[in-house]
Amino acid sequence: MSATGIDESIGALAARSRALAVLRVRSRAVAVALLPAAVAVVLLAGGVTGHMSGGSWDTARVVAGVVAVAVLLIAAAVAAVIVRASPALSPTVEVSERAAPDLYRLVRDLAERLEVPAPSALALTPDCDSWLEDRTHPAHALPQAIRSGRRRRSAEAPVLVIGSPFLWWMRVAELRALLAPVVAGTAASAHPDIAAARRFVRGLDAAFAVAESPAPGLIRPLRPLRRAALGFVGRVARLLLRGCQSAAAEMERGVAAAASERAQTVDYGLRIVAQEQVGLAYAGWDRLLTRVALPAWRMGRWPSRLDAGVVSALTELSRRDRLAEGFASRLGERPACDLLEEPGLVDEAASLLAARLFHGGPAETGPDWSPVDWRQYPEEVVDRKWRTEAARLHRVLDGLGVAPSAAPDGPTLARVMGHLAEEGEEAGEHLAAGISAEVAREEAAAVAPVARSAGDTLNGWGADPLPLFPLQPPRTGRELLADHVTAMVCCAAVDTAGAAPGLDWLDGPALLIKGERCADLTTRVLTLTEDGDPGPLRTWLTTTGIRPEKPVRLV
Repeated sequence: MSATGIDESIGALAARSRALAVLRVRSRAVAVALLPAAVAVVLLAGGVTGHMSGGSWDTARVVAGVVAVAVLLIAAAVAAVIVRASPALSPTVEVSERAAPDLYRLVRDLAERLEVPAPSALALTPDCDSWLEDRTHPAHALPQAIRSGRRRRSAEAPVLVIGSPFLWWMRVAELRALLAPVVAGTAASAHPDIAAARRFVRGLDAAFAVAESPAPGLIRPLRPLRRAALGFVGRVARLLLRGCQSAAAEMERGVAAAASERAQTVDYGLRIVAQEQVGLAYAGWDRLLTRVALPAWRMGRWPSRLDAGVVSALTELSRRDRLAEGFASRLGERPACDLLEEPGLVDEAASLLAARLFHGGPAETGPDWSPVDWRQYPEEVVDRKWRTEAARLHRVLDGLGVAPSAAPDGPTLARVMGHLAEEGEEAGEHLAAGISAEVAREEAAAVAPVARSAGDTLNGWGADPLPLFPLQPPRTGRELLADHVTAMVCCAAVDTAGAAPGLDWLDGPALLIKGERCADLTTRVLTLTEDGDPGPLRTWLTTTGIRPEKPVRLV
C-alpha cells in the first residue's frame, strides 16, 4: 500500500488518473475565470513600461479592467455557491457505537485486515444495498457543532451505510464477507486527488440542485433576481458536470475495482454465498414492501418490524421455491442483528424511515399514523381494508342509482354481483370510473404537506418532495374495481362463512377459509369484473358456503 492509503493495483492507478482528469476540468474553469484578469495585468504592465501607451491602449486598459473585475466577481459568486452548497445525503438511521459495539468492532477488525482506514460511523438504510458516504461537508456537521459555530470541513473517513434487511437475514460471517469490498473503498477517500475530485463533483451536483430548488420565504420582488442568478450558476455547473462526468464515472469504477481486488484476501469464498443472499433478500424485501407494507401505509398504519418481517417472507419463499431451498437452514446460525444492542428499536426506526421514503408518511407517530405489530396486522389492517373498500364500493353504487340490497339489515354481495352481471361490461366501466373518482377525492382530502422535521434539514435530505421513492404507479380503474369486489367477497366470507383475515408474507392480505389461504379467488373476480360472468364466482361461493344474499358489516 502506498503512503496515500490506496494500493497500486490497476484499478487504483486508473482511478487516480481519472481523478486528475476531473481536476483538470476544474483547473480549466479557473483559468477561464482568470484570463480577463491576466489580459488586464498585461495591458497595465505595458502602460507602466511605456510599450502600450496612447488613447486606444488606455481605452483597452479600462475595458479590460472592468471586464476582469466583473468576471472575477461572477466567478467568485459561482465558486461560493459550489463550495457552500450542501450535497444531498441518503436518509438513514444513525447507529452509535453504544447502540452496536459488536458491529463497530466487526467493521474495524475488517478494516484492519484490509489495511484501510475504518469508517468514521455506521448508519442503516431501509434498502438492500450498502455503500460509503462522505459526510465531511460543513453543512453535514453535528447539531452541536452547528450551534457552536464550528462548521469546518473535517477529514474523517466516510460513513458506512448498511442495508437494514441484511442485518436480519444474513448471518454474521456473511455480513462480514459482504461488507469487505465496501469497507475496502475507504482507501480511496485517503488519496488527496480522488478526495478532491469527489468534492468537486459533489459540489457541482449540489450547486445545480440549489439552482433548481425554489426559495421559500423570499419576498416576491427578489425572486426573479434570484432565479436569474442561480440559473446562471446552474448552467455553469451543468457545463462543468458534462465536462467531467465521463472521467468521474471511470474514477469510481477504478475505485470499485481496486476495492474488490483488495477484498479478495478476506472471506472470498463466503462472499459468493453472501451475494446470493443479496439477490434473495432484495426479492423478499420488495415483496414485503409492495404487498404487505403498502396496504398498511395506505390505512394510516406502519408495520414496526419490517426487517424482522423480511426473515418471515424469505423463509416462506424458501418453502415455496426450490431455488431458495437450503437458505432457511442457515437460520440456526447467529444473525447479524445480534450485533445490535437493541435490534427491536433499530428495526422500528428503520421501518418508520421506510414508510416515509416509500409512502411519504410523517416523521413521527400520531392519531392517524400509528405502528402496527405483525400479530395485529390481520385484524387492524386486512379486515379494516376490506370493509373500507366494500363500503366505498356500495357508496359508488348508491351514487350510480343502483337499486339497494334486498336485505333490510345492510349491503350484500348479491347487489354487486347482480349489477355487474346484468349491466355487462359497461357497468364495470362506470363502476371503475366511480371508484377511481372516489379514491382520488379521499386521497386529496387526506393528503397534507408532509412537514419536515429539524433532523431532516440537518441530515441533508434536500427539498425533494416525499415520498422520494414511490413503490407503485397509481392503480387503474379496473384494478381498483377488482380490489373492491374482492374486498366485498372477503367481507361476505368472514361474516357468513366463518372465514378470517390473514397475512401472507409474500402476497399480503389473505383470506383464510378453515385455516387455509384461498389462492383461487382473483381469477373468478376478474371474470366477473372484466366479462360480466358471475358463474365461476357463484360456484365458488356455493362450494365454500358463503351466502352472497346475507348482509355484511361495513366500516
